[in-house]
Amino acid sequence: MLGFLFGFNARLGRLHYFLSTIALAVVMTAVCFVIVMYVSQHGPRVHSPADLMIWPTMLAAAAATWMTFTLQCLRIRDIGWDPVCVIPAWVAILMVDKVVAGKFPLWALGPEHHATIVGGLINFGLILALMFWPSGDYEGPDAAFGETRRRPDELSTKPRATSVASERLARATGTGFGRR
Repeated sequence: MLGFLFGFNARLGRLHYFLSTIALAVVMTAVCFVIVMYVSQHGPRVHSPADLMIWPTMLAAAAATWMTFTLQCLRIRDIGWDPVCVIPAWVAILMVDKVVAGKFPLWALGPEHHATIVGGLINFGLILALMFWPSGDYEGPDAAFGETRRRPDELSTKPRATSVASERLARATGTGFGRR
């Protein structure tokens, strides 16, 4: 089900990821502008504009987060990595980094920041990987020297005996679990 919501099983190339990220930024800027203009023109003068923008802004932030997460999952799948493993590891690293920066304020980037330089470099490295890492191999590992690679029209059309989830679990654990 998560594959349908976040695109875990689809791919998005480098150029499409870059252009989609720019388009998302432009659209979200326009959405924020529309929210501010609506509240400033139609809101009662009793409440502050910040009080009236809470729900529309939260919905816009949730939509932007979901779309960003989906784009990252699509790109990670295209690289050849498994987004089910990479995204939780990325989030775990950022959470540990925030805890470390909270417990040891001298290691934080500054008094206003809740991250360390190590977490910032890891985040920056993963963002660079999403932007510039070449697309993964669609057919599996590279052919050895002297072997020929099969073209997509030569791929077998027989159905697979195992599910995608069992193959993912077997690959992540390094065991033969789920393979028949």
